[in-house]
Amino acid sequence: MAGKGPWHPDDARSWRREFPRLPALAALRAFEAAARHESFSRAAAELFVTHGAVSHQIRALEEELGQPLFERRGKRVALTVNGRVYAERVRDALLQIADATRALQAGNRDKRLTISTMPSFAARWLTPRIGSFIERHPELDVELLSSNSLVDFGSEEVDIALRMGSGDYPGLYVERLLDDRFFPVCSPDFNGGRLPELPQHMAGMPLLRGEGDPWKPWFEAAGLDWPEPRKGLLLQDSSLLLQAAAEGQGIALIRSSLAYNDLLSGRVVRLFDVSIACPWLLYFVCSPESLELPKVQAFRQWLLPEMERFRAILSQWTDKGG
Repeated sequence: MAGKGPWHPDDARSWRREFPRLPALAALRAFEAAARHESFSRAAAELFVTHGAVSHQIRALEEELGQPLFERRGKRVALTVNGRVYAERVRDALLQIADATRALQAGNRDKRLTISTMPSFAARWLTPRIGSFIERHPELDVELLSSNSLVDFGSEEVDIALRMGSGDYPGLYVERLLDDRFFPVCSPDFNGGRLPELPQHMAGMPLLRGEGDPWKPWFEAAGLDWPEPRKGLLLQDSSLLLQAAAEGQGIALIRSSLAYNDLLSGRVVRLFDVSIACPWLLYFVCSPESLELPKVQAFRQWLLPEMERFRAILSQWTDKGG
């Protein structure tokens, strides 16, 4: 076969004939994330959208393709055989698009600020506030990466990480941002609106479990000699834990910083005047070299006053009990 010559405008007409009408990119991204996690909720957390938005995109995609991509099994989903094949090809195509985009943007690296943080913090705190930073610095292209994993600043194109942890990150610049506290919350309509008035009244009620967030320390602070719950709904993402509590599925032990907006809106209420310190703190982390970059300094100078204001607001909840 002869090699391809220079591109000519007539080629565009042939491409149009060869390509069918393609699904929307947003629908393909939602499908790829849902297929990878086999969960609409986790896909929503990764993409910073609602569960309903992901479900809507995937249903629209299934209607366009004329066949189901997932089997619905109650609240769980599983890929169909054709859905799995399609997911692999869509993922490959999206990766190629991402690689091509990064290659083009390589020359604009100084204008792109990449921030990695936990899905729950991104959705509940950073995303609602980041607009003011973008307005102040329109010259920067801000990219938020949703991940619970630690960042390898040597190999990943990440400028800043905002992480809950111990703060022991050798060789990196680490700045403490926020202490936090845990306390129980639930929907005001939980148990038909008959909420427990004392900690011991929770006996027999569904206690939602978060991965890595044990109830036992709070039980001890509340004077309860209860074992760690081993049954009931276990959720890996804190945002999903809070959502389950807001929907009346049980009582969740949640961080004050995560629950703040839902407490203000009344979607959840705090139970009891007992809270415990979160063993992990929120940190600003970057490499020493990145700290000298103007874009990193600009974000830090915006973030610190935002955090100071937030700490003052949180005190109304955390000072309630401890």
